Amino acid sequence: MRFIFKTSYEQDIRLTKHGGHVFWYGLLLLGLLAAPWLLPEYWLAQLTFILIYGIAGLGLMLLSGYTGQISLGHAAFLGVGAYTQAVLANAGWPFPLAMVGAAVLAAAVGVVVGLPALRVKGIYLAIATLAFGFIVEEGFARWESVTGGNAGLSVQAPSFFGWTIESTHGFYALCLVTAVLATLGIVNLLRAPTGRAFVAIRDSEISAQSMGINLARYKTLSFALSAALAGLAGALYAHKIQFLTPDQFNILQSIDLLLLVVIGGLGSIHGAFLGAIFLIAMPQLIALGKDWLPDAIGQAPGLQAVVYGVVLVGFVLFEPLGLYGRWLKMRTWLQLFPFYQRGMFKRQKSFQKSDRLK
Repeated sequence: MRFIFKTSYEQDIRLTKHGGHVFWYGLLLLGLLAAPWLLPEYWLAQLTFILIYGIAGLGLMLLSGYTGQISLGHAAFLGVGAYTQAVLANAGWPFPLAMVGAAVLAAAVGVVVGLPALRVKGIYLAIATLAFGFIVEEGFARWESVTGGNAGLSVQAPSFFGWTIESTHGFYALCLVTAVLATLGIVNLLRAPTGRAFVAIRDSEISAQSMGINLARYKTLSFALSAALAGLAGALYAHKIQFLTPDQFNILQSIDLLLLVVIGGLGSIHGAFLGAIFLIAMPQLIALGKDWLPDAIGQAPGLQAVVYGVVLVGFVLFEPLGLYGRWLKMRTWLQLFPFYQRGMFKRQKSFQKSDRLK
């Protein structure tokens, strides 16, 4: 009789851990494929935005959630991809080639940002990326011969070698295919040695360096891959909006992306899409809630920013693992019911000596 024992490492690097994942993810994919025939055009458009922001969230999740590098200027990469796609599409480039160009240029800009950022970390890295975002936004406004400046730039419909996608259903299918491929790419990257090096850098740079991981190489690579994904999302965003202006890629957009990964759940692929759902659904819920609030509150300017701030503070204080962390606790509770113990999800404070040397 032959026995085969699978190590925890082999189980950890599998794409799906058991058949249940295949079933539920397959069911989700079938639901997404059937969405154009089940949803009205408005809700299909909102689902398209969720897919676009989910792709951008994957990029920021790779950088901040898995590599531990804070970015407050990620909207700049989104804008680079969007304007590159717009310029190339208006010049007659086929959509696939224009999208590749947008991703490559955004990745190149990511390398330019990542190299100087190697000398700073923590709050100083956040300030550096914030300054980069302001510089890029000002560049979009001043480079009028290419971007149209503050007057804006129109974007043609995506074209595949003579075949133009003008319907909402067709563009949704395009975004769905791109999101699925991007997700599979990130999942496989994280199972590879490169992804494990990213996680090691996030946990402790000193420990990662002592194991032979080249910090400069992997940090720069993380910036490049993150920017490339943001560029892909920007390319789709440009065609969805069909008109670009510099103020669409300002600091508020960067904060929205950071809010996306924090509320979705840092360090999880699911969190990128859960955060995108939150980012798209919350304005709708706030608009519906205004009718139930007094006029002095419901019609007050800045209500959305206040709600966002309250929600973010609430998650940081009570659920730092985000929506995905809350789902994991609910799933564990259901699996153990009725044998769960009171206080089993109580947060435990921990401190590692290596944290002092980060």
